[in-house]
Amino acid sequence: MSHSESAAEPLESFPPTSPCVKVCQLDLHERCYGCGRTRNEVARWSTMTLDERRAVNRRLGFRGHDERR
Repeated sequence: MSHSESAAEPLESFPPTSPCVKVCQLDLHERCYGCGRTRNEVARWSTMTLDERRAVNRRLGFRGHDERR
């Protein structure tokens, strides 16, 4: 699924759970190598509303973690 296709989907189809994969390092553009969130998104995550979290996950194309993790 492309980024534009996921952006057209309703927020409710994305989980409000963190996309963190415990690889917390930022690239030169201040995006996490592990999950793709920006420094600001990582810092604000605990105070974001559920819809704000879903919007981040929609941008990332994150659908939830594999249960076998």
